[in-house]
Amino acid sequence: MTSLITVVREQDEASRFLAWPGDFDLDRGDHVEEVHLASGAALEGFAGDGAGGTFFFCGEGGEERPVLYADSEGRAALIALGLPELLQLLLVAPWWRGCQAFTAEESHKLAVEYLEDIPDLVTRRNRAAAALGLVLPTEGDVLARLQEVVLGVGKDFVLVFTPEGEPYDPLFES
Repeated sequence: MTSLITVVREQDEASRFLAWPGDFDLDRGDHVEEVHLASGAALEGFAGDGAGGTFFFCGEGGEERPVLYADSEGRAALIALGLPELLQLLLVAPWWRGCQAFTAEESHKLAVEYLEDIPDLVTRRNRAAAALGLVLPTEGDVLARLQEVVLGVGKDFVLVFTPEGEPYDPLFES
């Protein structure tokens, strides 16, 4: 089976959408700080964003591993259970970081700004999803899943700033 990361790299349209507005770059997998998971599980940076944030795979395995996001401000959260789920989030709600209440209404307000700058966003998103072979959930479903992961299983994934032994702050307030 072909790696989804390989497919993203090979599909220009999907790669461009994920780069912007998705703010997801497979060439930025190095985190600026030394970090580890409190549990001692493996942590592998595999992508980043334009503001210095990093996407990490947690534990052992392949692209089905949980995905933790850490921003450059010392906040982190588990946001997806596997790469397909992460890509669905980035495609459906690239403004997900601003959805602190995890609601579709909140997301719609954030989407307005993106749609003003990228009027063909939905068309580009749908083409990117098709190129990746992903079925897209609704906005409400993707945000409900984000909330479920962040506030559920995500509580077991605590990122620690290694030099000081201090945990990162939560990316989302519970």
